[in-house]
Amino acid sequence: MSEFWTIDFVPLLAAGLSALACALVGNLLVLTRRAMAADALSHAIVPGVVIAVALAGVAGSVVVLIGGIASAFAASALVAFLVRAGRVEPGTALGVVFTTFFAFGVLVLEWSGLARTGFDVHHVITGYLEGLIWVGAEGGDGGLLATVATLPPVVFELALVLVLVVAILAIFRKELALLAFDPVFARASGLPVGLLEAALLTATALACTAAFKSVGVVLAVAMIVCPAATARLLTQRLSTQVALSAAIALGTVLFGYAAAILAPRAVGSALALNAAGTIGAMAGLLLAGTALIRARA
Repeated sequence: MSEFWTIDFVPLLAAGLSALACALVGNLLVLTRRAMAADALSHAIVPGVVIAVALAGVAGSVVVLIGGIASAFAASALVAFLVRAGRVEPGTALGVVFTTFFAFGVLVLEWSGLARTGFDVHHVITGYLEGLIWVGAEGGDGGLLATVATLPPVVFELALVLVLVVAILAIFRKELALLAFDPVFARASGLPVGLLEAALLTATALACTAAFKSVGVVLAVAMIVCPAATARLLTQRLSTQVALSAAIALGTVLFGYAAAILAPRAVGSALALNAAGTIGAMAGLLLAGTALIRARA
């Protein structure tokens, strides 16, 4: 049991917090048919994060969040400019801008020397869940609070981001719901659509940036799209969809992490699969299975 708390608890907790933040944002992105924009956005934050870390010299939470959000807004502004001024199709502009941003981020990552410190392309894509070890899990004489304080900083960062995402979505919940279901009426009724879209973009950038630092781009994309899309296939009520997506996100984290450990053992291997990749695959399989069952019903 002590091995679980030391080795497995923090990766599960970090993945769960990331999955919740991404899934909550994903509900609105799925409803507004911007799910693939989340995929693009999760890649577009890479140059901002890398440049911020390179300039600051430390991968602190504030530095990473500022860099990621700035990069997300810059990429979104460039997409809007190409669509309006260059008369480029939105999908084309999205693909060009976010692919360019990701490639530039990878180049800066290599040029800056950060790749030699462990902050490399593999880290960007699949995160480092397996490296999150709780050294102080055994506790000491300081009591429960002192033991909790020894958790890796990433846990507190992810918890803070989850609180911020929930706060943004709660403050604008009615307006964002109206914008998602009837954008034409939302604009006609005088709602500050620009502010609402900026709030949604900020929440998405927060979720993606926090997830990017701990679990990588793969899991960020999977958790934004798959739980919300799966929940949407099961219900038409937004409140039920949000609750279902949260439960699905946590369930896929739990079963995906377990599969990453137990599946290789079942075939006699002493190694484990990549946890983030397995969780993402589990989320995708669940979405595909749900869609298949709904299609036959």
